[in-house]
This record gives sequence, structure tokens and C-alpha cells, in this order.
Amino acid sequence: MKCENCTKSECSKKKKKNESGASEDADPLAVAFADGEENEFHRLTEARIFLSDCMACGNCVTSEEGAQIFAQNQKAFFKVLNLNKKCDTSLHRLVVASVSPQSVPYFAVKFRLSVCEAARKLCGFLKSLGVQHVFDTTIAADFSILETQRDFIQRFRRQTQDEHAFPMFASACPGWMQYAERVLGDSVTPHICTAKSTQQIMGSLVKGYFASHKNLSPDKIFHLTIAPCYDRKMEALREDYYTALYKCRDVDCVLTSGEIMQIMEQRNFSIKEVEASPLENVFAGNTCEFVRHEGIGSDGYLAHIFRHAAKELFDMDVKEITYKTLKNKDFQEVCLEKDGETVLRFAAAYGFRNIQNMVLKLRKGKFHYHFVEVLACPGGCLNGKGQAQTLDGKPERATLHEMEEAYTLVPVQSPENNPHIQELYLNWLEGAESQKTREMLHTKLVPVSQAGARPDMKW
Repeated sequence: MKCENCTKSECSKKKKKNESGASEDADPLAVAFADGEENEFHRLTEARIFLSDCMACGNCVTSEEGAQIFAQNQKAFFKVLNLNKKCDTSLHRLVVASVSPQSVPYFAVKFRLSVCEAARKLCGFLKSLGVQHVFDTTIAADFSILETQRDFIQRFRRQTQDEHAFPMFASACPGWMQYAERVLGDSVTPHICTAKSTQQIMGSLVKGYFASHKNLSPDKIFHLTIAPCYDRKMEALREDYYTALYKCRDVDCVLTSGEIMQIMEQRNFSIKEVEASPLENVFAGNTCEFVRHEGIGSDGYLAHIFRHAAKELFDMDVKEITYKTLKNKDFQEVCLEKDGETVLRFAAAYGFRNIQNMVLKLRKGKFHYHFVEVLACPGGCLNGKGQAQTLDGKPERATLHEMEEAYTLVPVQSPENNPHIQELYLNWLEGAESQKTREMLHTKLVPVSQAGARPDMKW
């Protein structure tokens, strides 16, 4: 099929080629990624994932998974953009990008902008490349928090009948999930909430809700996510995030903030020249302002669920949450007392050292928490290995501090205050307790005994 704006002869005519073998009017990045070419683009950091980035090592990643992760790079992204410029519309795909809120502060610090303005500039840059829609992921985080919250309340009410009800672990971090499934196994996985992460709920929204409203088959959408860590690439490859009917994944490609910055640098990106563009949401045509949830290192699961549980279970309104630092700044606890008794005990455990100590105490029966927000990276998602890192893999502490300060200035919005949430629960998901909600917003945990982990795995 040919487009209406050109003739058959024009479509079939071979373009005059330059010395590199590419068309004169080809995108320079597409030229750079041409097969067999050796130029500066080959020095870009290739897609990689090692749990050492956040936790321990990469021995649990099979060679097949490694190849799939390697394929999630700038080349894959620009291949789709380049095909969209060709006349064969049967090859065209709608390119959609979803941006993690913890990625935007990195660009804000680099370009000396507010986080909200950096989000608009990042959106404008992506659209200048050929991305048609750039989505805010707040609504996906809203769903993830609300589903985790619902799971917690249900566990609390059945705790006397379910030995695995508590402690309940958050499921938002892919590095933690990988470690729990492939190393810790079924001694830990029953304690983990099944709610999908923000990235993967966004995948369900884009390939489900948004696709249907655009009258597109899910495989006709290329969904790119921009994230702070490499572990998100691995997460996108989970089996239950693949739809066999359409032969496509909910997230087609993950690029880290650093990989996007490399593209900007190679294109001599000028922050002043790019036209700012507002972020969108999945309700086509609607634009939105950049907001965040309470919490700097994460999407605020602990804070929101703690307040909700206090009100729902004990009719107590918690205005301010007081965090108590224990062994280190990455292990903190929050408690609720009523009539002199501790009725809720929550914790935040960031970094592999704290995770190891947590699991050791759990196995000894000495870990007495109701809910734990677990993140593999010390300091949380802002400290993801895909951004704010030195060449030798160390955190750029000054940059990280600036990112944290900038992020605190972003307006906070509670999930219940998102006007679209209840509409989606009702009209798209057929109710909060429906089977479709379970399918779209939850995942299946596969412990080590079923995952076929290699016997030589070392941690």
C-alpha cells in the first residue's frame, strides 16, 4: 500500500546514497544504526541488566533473556520511527511513550529546569523524534497503589486464616521481584502483593483501553517506556505481559533516562529550541500537569496505604507520618498506636543489604511488620542505575540530592483524587472486583521451583 502523497515511481525510486550507504534524507540516527556501520553511535551504552546494578548479580538472566534485553535499545526505537516515515502504511505503528515520574527530575537537574517544565520539554523532544503521544503515568501509579491498598485490607481481615498474610511486601520494584522469584522462592512470594507495577499497568492501559479507543489492534502500537533503571527492561519480558493473540508485549521497549540523554546529546539537543508540549493521559486529547504521589524514593505506597488502613480499620485520621530510622537511612518504620497498643507497623526497606536482613529475620520468625515497601536501589527509584551514575557505576550524589530537592516541589495528588480512576474501574474494568481487573492490573508470581532457575546461580 502506498501513501496518497506520492507516486508509485517516487516510492520505488532508489534514493541517492551518501558514502555511508544511507539515503541523503535519512534520519541521522537511523543512519548511525545501519547494519555494519561503525561510528559514534556504537559507543552508546547498550541495553543491559544485572541485578548487581541494584542488588547482587546477573546470574539468573538466561542467554535468551539477555538477547531480548539487548534488543531493547535505541536502535529498536529508531527502527520503528524510520518505518513510519516510509510509504508502506501496513508497516506503520502508532508510537507511544510513557514516562516514569522518577525519570523527569534527572532531566530537570541536567537542564536546570523545574520538574514540571522538564516534563514538558522532554515531551516536546520525544514528539520531535516522531513519537505521537507522550503519556503521564500517574494514573497507572494510582491503580497500582489502590490495588495494593485493597490487597492489604483483605489480608488484614483474613490474617487469622492465612499464615502468609503478613508481612505483605510491595510489588512495584522489578529488581526485588526478580530476586524474590528466582532466589528466595515460595518462602517469600506468597507475601508479595500481586498488583502490577506502574510500568506494566501503563502497558495494560496503552495496549488495552487506549488501543480500543483508537480502534487499533494492540500490535499496531509501539509502546516505549522511559525509566530510571535497567531492571524495567527485564520486567517487560515477563511471560504474562505478552499477548499471544496479537503477538505483542504490553511494553515493547524500555529506555533508561540515561539512554534518552545520550540520544539528546547525539542530536545536539537544544533545550531552548525544542517546543514544550504538555503530557497527555490515555483519555485521547486530554493533557495534564505533572504531579507525584507522596514519597520521594518511590510512588508513596507506604504513606498512602498507612493512612488508608488507619482510617478503614481503626477510624483514625493520620495527618502527618513520622518515620523512625533504624539501622540506616534506607530502613525506616512507621507505627500506629491505639489505646497504648501498636496496631499497624509498616517499614520501608531499600537496598540489597536491608532486603537480605529482612528476609533473614522473616525466616527466623522475627520480622513483625504488616507492610513493607521494598525497593532494590538504595535511596529508591531516583537512584536507579539508568540515571545519575558516574562512568564507574557510582551514584552522582550531588545530582541525586538536587533531584530529590526538585522532586519535593512537584504537587502531590492522592490516587482517590484522580477523576478518571472510578470511570475506568466502571467502564473499562467492569468493576473493582471483576475478573478483568484481576487480568489487567495484577500479575502471577512464579517462585524459583517453577521458574527453572539455574543450579549454579550465585548470590
